[in-house]
Amino acid sequence: MEDVLEVYKRPYDPQRPVVCLDETSKQLIGETRQPVPAAPGRIAHYDHEYVRNGVANLFMIFEPLAGRRDVEVTHRRTKKDWALCVRKISEELYPEAEKIVLVEDNLNTHTPASLYETFEPSEAQRLAERFEFHYTPKHGSWLDMAELELGILGRQCLDRRMETFNELQQQVTAWKMARNGRGTKAHWHFTTEKARIKLSKLYPSLE
Repeated sequence: MEDVLEVYKRPYDPQRPVVCLDETSKQLIGETRQPVPAAPGRIAHYDHEYVRNGVANLFMIFEPLAGRRDVEVTHRRTKKDWALCVRKISEELYPEAEKIVLVEDNLNTHTPASLYETFEPSEAQRLAERFEFHYTPKHGSWLDMAELELGILGRQCLDRRMETFNELQQQVTAWKMARNGRGTKAHWHFTTEKARIKLSKLYPSLE
């Protein structure tokens, strides 16, 4: 925990950006009957029956000090999908960075080993060396600021039925562009010092 909190204390450095990564899923739902749109004095109505069209995965890539986020929508959440997302961070989003400081939870797919299962060894090594990995502790995924950003995405964009993968991509892209346009940053106030007081029961006792 303290490792992640110390990372969040670092000043903004475009050559060593702190980037948070997290993922969530979205069920794709089709309508069996035409919804009744909202009108003056009447809310929209949707039939309780629906058609399941599968589940999509969303990777949230969030740089809190720059107010910049990207969302990668995928069909699955496998090791390969994570590895491809990491390559996008390295090659498309931060190609000029000396080192990318990546904060994420400790799922078994979130390791350099996934890079070696996806790419040739030389490419996997090159990508792994582009990153400085930091992991939130077990039951501590709330320390990943990308999880907070996913919560906002859920409330502002994902809280309605979406029928197809393409529709989900379009809606998420529109949300991302609008939020990036506002330059919304995250202001993290929970420090190591506060953790030692508020979460003292998590620390071993020396008595």
